[in-house]
Amino acid sequence: MSSSLHTFTARLACLFVACFAAASVFAQSTTNKISIQTSSPQTIISKHIYGHFAEHLGRCIYGGFYVGESNTKIPHVKGVRKDVIEALKQLNIPNLRWPGGCFADTYHWKDGVGAKDKRPKIVNVWWGGVTEDNSFGTHDFLDMCELLGTEPYLAANVGSGTVQELTEWLQYVNFGGVSPMSAWRKENGRETPWKVSYWGVGNEAWGCGGNMKPEHYANIYRQYATFMTDWSNSNKLFRIASGANGADYNWTEVLMRDIPHNMLGGLALHHYSVIEWNSKGPAVGFSEEQYFKTMKQAWRMEELVQRHSTIMDKYDPAKRVALVVDEWGGWYDVEPGTNPGFLYQQNTMRDAMIAGMTLNIFNNHADRVRMANLAQTINVLQAVILTDEEKMILTPTYHVMEMYKVHQDAKLLPLTLQTKDYTFGNDKLPAVSASASVDVQGRTHISLVNIDAKNAQEVSVDLFGGTTYKTVSGRVLTAKALTDHNTFDKPGNIKPAAFNDAKLKGGALNVTVPPFSVVVLELK
Repeated sequence: MSSSLHTFTARLACLFVACFAAASVFAQSTTNKISIQTSSPQTIISKHIYGHFAEHLGRCIYGGFYVGESNTKIPHVKGVRKDVIEALKQLNIPNLRWPGGCFADTYHWKDGVGAKDKRPKIVNVWWGGVTEDNSFGTHDFLDMCELLGTEPYLAANVGSGTVQELTEWLQYVNFGGVSPMSAWRKENGRETPWKVSYWGVGNEAWGCGGNMKPEHYANIYRQYATFMTDWSNSNKLFRIASGANGADYNWTEVLMRDIPHNMLGGLALHHYSVIEWNSKGPAVGFSEEQYFKTMKQAWRMEELVQRHSTIMDKYDPAKRVALVVDEWGGWYDVEPGTNPGFLYQQNTMRDAMIAGMTLNIFNNHADRVRMANLAQTINVLQAVILTDEEKMILTPTYHVMEMYKVHQDAKLLPLTLQTKDYTFGNDKLPAVSASASVDVQGRTHISLVNIDAKNAQEVSVDLFGGTTYKTVSGRVLTAKALTDHNTFDKPGNIKPAAFNDAKLKGGALNVTVPPFSVVVLELK
């Protein structure tokens, strides 16, 4: 995670508008119309698009996931909160990225194993300058992933680490035979290896991961990736390169050109919905103007995915290398009275709009986007969970992720969308976004987002392909005001409700989507 990302230039803003005009999924219209092809779907929407991110930052790990083995007030399993475990299991989270973010390239994994009272302390220079006692380390994280039923995604230290340090970490967590690291793992209480498949080779190498140029990082990546596995990658590691900062298309060009693709499982991309880096605005008391600007930044994910994918297609037409958007979400000013380095912010219906819109974009580009990670899971940025000592609340973003889990590993149903505009002043954005899929049981799911702050949207959906549907049901997430959110006093203020404004007749579906709402329909 970077505390300072590049902004888009005026030229890119113009390209952004042009992108929408040319896109097959979107078209300006005086009506909202969706055409969905239901026959012979091919592309799988990877469940890994619905991944999460846990950095040693603020209260994400300590006080969020982890309350310590000696805690007597909060029910836990080996220090990990039981309520958090149950809540995340309800999301079917497919993967969890750790330990960073910027923290990853200052983290030395050996400091976090062995007897906890003997682990060295370090200073977290990136996030608040607080002391990190390393009480939550490799065993704690990987055992927690087993409790959650999720795949761990480890971000390796390239910026201040060594090749040997990474290869020994791999041996420690993955090797079942006789070796110094596997013997040390057993001494520390874990007999069998965890078999971690997903590995990030550094983080934001263009920034906090080393301020490298792409050509330099490409060579560094090749060096590290070489020693992570054998000639044929027989242990099937999924190695992920530190990718571009937003619209840095040259970064993607260089890495796709200079890194042999047999050494590359995925290429990362980071994009946050930020109004201005020096004036992000409040998380709760925002104006419609600030909301509109945030939505404009969130919609830019469509252009970023399209343009980075086009570059990747040039070098990898078979789409073997995945685009991994392993940091995304909204970023605002921290809550008043909290540590600025802890990035703690509330989560409103605006965040639900970001989540629904972004996940629709990822679904529709599932041929290339095969992994993503919302930043971050608990108490940091666009969190799905907030905690306060014994209390825990689920955010609007949590509820969107839970509603959308029906798309995980389902087959994408291609669609075209004509949408009205959401207009503010002299500016405008597409009001509606959508994606659709069919699961293994033959159920079709359509997710709809209306970002318009004032107007409901009448949407007509034509279903082509010969599939006959008899019933439609759905759920909706909305509220009385855009700034509404869940609090520790009112944890159920925003939650999904039954949706009855969808009418099915023959091969057509008519839906009334309320202002600033997310709707997920199920057709049988």
